Amino acid sequence: MTPFGERLRALRQARGVTQKQMAAAIGVSAAYLSALEHGRRGRPSWVLIQKVIGYFNVIWDEAEELQRLAETYHPRAVVDTAGLSPKATELANLLAVTIDRLDEAEIESLIEDVRRAASRSAVRTATVRTAALRTGGPGRRASR
Repeated sequence: MTPFGERLRALRQARGVTQKQMAAAIGVSAAYLSALEHGRRGRPSWVLIQKVIGYFNVIWDEAEELQRLAETYHPRAVVDTAGLSPKATELANLLAVTIDRLDEAEIESLIEDVRRAASRSAVRTATVRTAALRTGGPGRRASR
């Protein structure tokens, strides 16, 4: 099961709705909805996500969470490390061969570590871009 599938099922069950009822309401088959919940289907479309949000009448943070979970929905994740450093490839391979032996607490800790690192990286990238724009460096558009 993926985090999106888990959240979708929790919303459905909390409201006492069957897969068949929900599927009919949003225009998909119950089999497709089951496969989505169990992580046996590809990423749901933007349109389907909007139908789910509308069906459950969720707003703000809850709607954003569903969209974020859907955007990262990959039941069979593949990491392409071509062009990355040897350490990045080592990390991807190590995770691939050990993830099934990690407990939920260890997985959560790794997720938080990666999110923090990605956030720091995004801040550094934004800072470099802003500095480049101020100084007329790379990324600045030419005047017409």
